[in-house]
Amino acid sequence: MPTPAERELHQDTLDRLDRFSFWTDSNFRIPFTSFRFGLSPLIGLVPGIGDFIGLVLSLYVLREARRVKASRRVQLRMIGNMLIEFFGGLIPVIGDAFDAIYKANTRNTELLRVWLHEQLETTPKKPFPWWTLIWLSALIAGIPILLVIILL
Repeated sequence: MPTPAERELHQDTLDRLDRFSFWTDSNFRIPFTSFRFGLSPLIGLVPGIGDFIGLVLSLYVLREARRVKASRRVQLRMIGNMLIEFFGGLIPVIGDAFDAIYKANTRNTELLRVWLHEQLETTPKKPFPWWTLIWLSALIAGIPILLVIILL
C-alpha cells in the first residue's frame, strides 16, 4: 500500500499532467463545435522543427511517469503514443490535423492515471491457503471412507 506521502505525490503528479495535457492538447475550442486542440498541433505547424519540439515537450509526461516509478509496460506504451503522434505529424497537411486529433499527452496522462489508481487500490497479496487446501482435500477424501464405514 502506498504511504500518504506517495499518495500525495501521485495526486500532485496527476494534477500537473492534467494541466500540461490541457495546454498541449485541448486548450482551444473551435467556435460552434465541441472540437478542442492545444498548443502541440500549433507548434507542429512550424516547418522542419515543430513536430520535433512537440516530441520533446511530450517527454515531460514520460519523465513524470518515471518519477513515480510507473511500470515499464506503461512507459513503453507512452513512448509508442509519442512516436505515433510524432511520425503522424510529419505527413504534410494531414499530419497537422492528426496532431490535433491524436492528443498523445492526454492519452499518456490517462495511461499513468489508470496505473496510479491501480497502485493505490492494490492490497497486499495473501499467501495461498495451503492448510485450507490440505484439510479440504482430506475431508473430501474421507467422505467415501466414512460412507463405507456407515453402510457396513
